[in-house]
Amino acid sequence: MSISSTIATSAERRATISTGDGVALAVREYGPRNAELTVVLLHGHCLRAESWTYVRDAVLRQYAGAKVVCYDHRGHGDSAAASRQTYNLEQLGRDLGDVLDAVAPTGPVVLVGHSMGGMTVLTYAGQNPHEIGTRIVGVALIATAASGLADAGFGRLLRNPVVSVFQAAVRRAPSVMHHAKLMACKVFAPIVRTAEFGNRKVSPRVLTLANAMHNATPIVTMASFLSAFMAYDQTEALAVLSRIPTLVLCGSADLMTPPSHSVAMAAAVEYSDFVMVEGAGHSVILEQPMRVAEAIARLMTRAGGTGSGERAHFTLVA
Repeated sequence: MSISSTIATSAERRATISTGDGVALAVREYGPRNAELTVVLLHGHCLRAESWTYVRDAVLRQYAGAKVVCYDHRGHGDSAAASRQTYNLEQLGRDLGDVLDAVAPTGPVVLVGHSMGGMTVLTYAGQNPHEIGTRIVGVALIATAASGLADAGFGRLLRNPVVSVFQAAVRRAPSVMHHAKLMACKVFAPIVRTAEFGNRKVSPRVLTLANAMHNATPIVTMASFLSAFMAYDQTEALAVLSRIPTLVLCGSADLMTPPSHSVAMAAAVEYSDFVMVEGAGHSVILEQPMRVAEAIARLMTRAGGTGSGERAHFTLVA
């Protein structure tokens, strides 16, 4: 694993990290280099680091002393493509370890994951339980699940035989399927909007950003991770999170990972902070970034304190 850096602006530091299997990951850092606390934001499936833009900026304003790190998963955004056999959550957990070794080799870290990013955080915790409470001092799981993705909401579509047919077609003719994907994105845009953004009115700027991130994701990346979601189960990893301050946040109108997933995770983690944002969908980090940032800042304060947690409490954010 290696890292090479270039300076993009005074506020943003860009870097390329090479993973253990040689895949180049695009990383961006913000805030002081020698910060006492590092926060790593992990994006969801078919998204990229820019999905955190509004939350990231709000967190930096509320917690100016922290270093915030965002990166693109393999096959996403500006990171390099990889073998489709490596498009699974176990590999993403190892990639997170490589990122942490490069950008935060010492000092406490808070991990914040949205959707697939949250699954990556749980996978990493399962792979490295000894680091929870030592190196990792806080975790936020946003619009995600610990298991059973195909049992509720739009996740039930993963069980449809069409998914296997789709994956086989992508393997045979990825270029043709990518062109078909771009056309389908236009046709099904209203459905995607409903699934991701709940029942609130969302600004055109947010919708444009979300659509651009989806359209740019290679079809092989999109298709290959679907199998990983079917087999995903990190329920046992939740137990170790009781050692540290943990935030579980979701939107009440999330059709991708319905609130039942978040309720189950919060119940399994002692002293967790559970926040449900009323009316928000799966893209709660784009819909209600200030609400999300406030919850993350509260987590950071808890993680940077004495470590004595309060009993789990439930919050409904209007």
